[in-house]
Amino acid sequence: MERRDFLQTASLGAMALSFPQIPSFLKEVRMGIVVHSYWSRWNSKTDSKKYPAFTNAIQLLDHCHQLGAGGVQVIVNGWSTDFAKKVREEREKYGLYLEGSIGLPKKADDVPKFEQDVVNAREAGAQVLRTVCSSGRRYETYHSPEAFAELKKSALASLQLAEPVLRKYKVKLGIENHKDWRAPDLVNLLKQVNSEWIGVTLDFGNSMALLEDPMEVVQTLAPYTFSTHVKDMAVEEYPDGFLLSEVPMGKGILDLPKMIDLCKKHNPAGTFSLEMITRDPLEIPCLTNAYWETMSSVPGSDLARMLRTVRGHNYPGGLPRVAQLSAEEKLALEEDNIVACINYSKTKLGLV
Repeated sequence: MERRDFLQTASLGAMALSFPQIPSFLKEVRMGIVVHSYWSRWNSKTDSKKYPAFTNAIQLLDHCHQLGAGGVQVIVNGWSTDFAKKVREEREKYGLYLEGSIGLPKKADDVPKFEQDVVNAREAGAQVLRTVCSSGRRYETYHSPEAFAELKKSALASLQLAEPVLRKYKVKLGIENHKDWRAPDLVNLLKQVNSEWIGVTLDFGNSMALLEDPMEVVQTLAPYTFSTHVKDMAVEEYPDGFLLSEVPMGKGILDLPKMIDLCKKHNPAGTFSLEMITRDPLEIPCLTNAYWETMSSVPGSDLARMLRTVRGHNYPGGLPRVAQLSAEEKLALEEDNIVACINYSKTKLGLV
């Protein structure tokens, strides 16, 4: 067993004790909400009386508490010490968990700001942070094997800069499979870093964009998972490949109960956070040459499997689209989708 794997396994019991506000096998587990679920409402410019904009973590905590959610995952960037304390007070008042979403340092000069963000997140009560290693989707951002190799190199360097800070403050950092890393790539990155403080924020659906089977992704990444982005997915064929959408839980094709059980098995103290993004479908152009510029090692069988999945699952009435809606209608649909998912998690997934 590698040192990192040993440390991770050994730390699970201690981890459960170190999260007084985070659900564990000794406490009830409720679905939380990722800030990106409020795709339209977060920092919205729409003047809406019914759906006023959320501009900070406290407003998000208040609203998610009203919905009966278990906690939030929210962006931590440039908080003051005073604001972090106010977030902690609000979180403790409601008994919610808090996770931060944070950027990585790209160079040594960035480490002081990263450290301050970690300190503020910890002061607010976050003991798990989420991050990403790339600025965009793999097939849209990187156009050669060399470009993607450079991402791997820079990601490792950033994590090596971040690790001493995380170790110093005993804060966990989860790297999201953010339509950039296929699951084996991400595991390889973690093994290079080899730290008990760096693991995975497991997104249940993202890796479909990279032609991975979502259940295999969960099986591969669950042993390294600190936090989650729970979602259900639907698909639809289009000439260049397929369209991919988050849809309300229970209406998509993912086996959510099995995925959640796998995560619980490997990390009983872990949280489940909803990321239901209400938007137009994403285009996954897997039948174009450009898509394959960084995917040459992916077997054709993965493409064939995904296309069979797409052709075998028609979403009734076609995938949801929002471009034709007014700003107020988008806000209303977003809220309806989030509420539907929270209710589903209570009635069908046992996250109550």
